[in-house]
Parts: sequence; structure tokens; C-alpha cells
Amino acid sequence: MVLFLTRRLHWRCRQLRADRMLSILLLLQNEGKKTAKELAERLEVSERTILRDMEALSMSGVPVYSERGSGGGWLLADGYRTSLTGIKAEEFLSLIVSAHPGLLTDLGIKKHFDATYQKLLASSPASIKNNIELIQKKFHIDGAGWHQAKESYPYLSTVQEAVWANLKLCIHYKRDQETLVRTVCPLGLVAKRSVWYFVADCDGALRTYRVSRIAHAEVLQESFPYPQEFHLANYWEASTAEFKQRLPRFPAKLKVSEQLLGRLEQENYITILEKAPGENGWLEATIQFATLEHACEMILGFGSLAQVLSPEELRIKVLAEIHAMLAGYENHPPLSSGT
Repeated sequence: MVLFLTRRLHWRCRQLRADRMLSILLLLQNEGKKTAKELAERLEVSERTILRDMEALSMSGVPVYSERGSGGGWLLADGYRTSLTGIKAEEFLSLIVSAHPGLLTDLGIKKHFDATYQKLLASSPASIKNNIELIQKKFHIDGAGWHQAKESYPYLSTVQEAVWANLKLCIHYKRDQETLVRTVCPLGLVAKRSVWYFVADCDGALRTYRVSRIAHAEVLQESFPYPQEFHLANYWEASTAEFKQRLPRFPAKLKVSEQLLGRLEQENYITILEKAPGENGWLEATIQFATLEHACEMILGFGSLAQVLSPEELRIKVLAEIHAMLAGYENHPPLSSGT
């Protein structure tokens, strides 16, 4: 039994090493020069393990070599490729759109997706790889939702065409009570849950547009130079953070039950700033709402599970609403037993 387990362990170790060396090969083929430190961080092993793997790859006939110096690293000889099956750019796009990193991490399969992606990328000719890089540059998936929304996008394909072809776009955009006509240079599409946005250069300034608010769109047969320094995902994260900073804020101190605390932590539109034990099993929490009206509406929905401690204007408003509700019920004629 011990001999069987020992052999199985050795086989498993060899399998893991083979998988890791294939990952190294694909990373070098797809992404170019990598230092031992970079490979070790990507594959979650030590640099010494990477060096042993490099020696094994070289001994097995793979043309891998190292460059010395501050800009050095490990490379594959020019022209060397694996012989995996090819894949279409549209198939890659379906993978990128459907496989959001957060969901893959939640399921515990993010590493498996990364490995599969590298194998598929290695299988394709340079023309397909260039298209994949273009897809990654111009599409971004943001899985953290503000809210669920059902919207129609009659001009999504038009925007997508302009983004893909690097052509200017003329849009009629609904904002508040008016419709603006703009000619923009679309740089990329962003999907945030079920809502589509696109980022564009408008007269030298970056703007974010909601696709569902486009009343009309037309692709113009006029190209524009794509800004090399622009990074869609970085821009989106920065603009999202700025948007959140501009949101109205209304902090309030509440006495809440432990039963309610779990609900509060799941709410999308409030933030728990502080919490501490209170008296008789209650908790005291400082919660950030959007506005006074928003705080009042939420607290009334909590019922007897929450009480306002401060500010006084919120206490007064909540009490006024409670008295108005009571008055409405007291003035209502009693229902007959037959209704």
C-alpha cells in the first residue's frame, strides 16, 4: 500500500510539473520575454523551481534561452510554436465576454480558465492573435453592479461597428429633457451587468455614454488615430471611483438589531462606516445613505429592527412619517368581516 501511494505521489508530481512547464512555454510564446520572478509569481512557485523547469525544457529540446542584464529574462527562439488547433477571433470574444474573472474566482476555476486561454492563444496564427489583442483593448466587462436594469439597445451593433473599425460616430444622445447631437471617436465598449456603455473622445475630452440613451447613431466613413496611451479598463475604474466620490452622502447613527446587520451589509446603496456593541444585545452603527429622504425611506422599511439615534432631522422626519401612517390607518373605516 505504501509503495502504491508513493508511486502515485511521484506520478502526480510529474503531472503537475509537466502542466507547469507547458504553462511556461505558452506564456513565453504568447507574451514574450519573462523573468524568472515574473513566471514564479504567475505560476505560484519559487524562482528556483522555475529555473529547474527551464533546465528541463532545454534538455527536452525546447529552444528556450535567457538574456542577462537589467532588461533580461527567458525567451523562446524566434519561430518556435506549439502545434495546437487554431481558433477564430469571434470564439475568443465569446470566451472573454462570458468568462468574467470574478465569477471564475468564485467558482474556484480561474486558474483553469487562464491555462485554457493560453493554450488557445498559442494555437492561433499572428493575425488572430492581433485580433484578440484588439478585443481585449476595446471591450471591458465590469461585473460589480450598481443595480439590475432592463434596457433596450437598438444602436449597440452600430456603436460596436464603429468601435471595431476605428470610425467616427454621429450620435443623437438623450440627456435630461434634451437630445444632443455629437460626433465622437469611440474608443471602447463596457458592459456593467446588464447595462452597456461606450467611452469616446469628444472634442478632445473623454466621455462615457449610456448606449440605451442613443436615439440615433450613424457610423461615419472617417477614421481617427487610436490613442496609444489609452487603457479602457484603467479609465473605467478611475471614472467609476470618481463617480462614487461625487455621489451625495448622508451619514446617520442607528441602533440596529443583530438580525438586521446582515441585511444592511448586503444593501447596494448604503455603506456601514462603523459598528459597535450597544445595550441589551443591540448594535450601534454609523451608516452612510445617499440623502435624508433615502435614509428615511430605508429606515421605515427596517420596521422595529432599527431606531435613529442621530441626526435629529432624520429622527423628526421618520417620526412624522410614522404618525402620518398611523393617522391614515386610524381614519380608515374598519373592514367588514365579509370582505
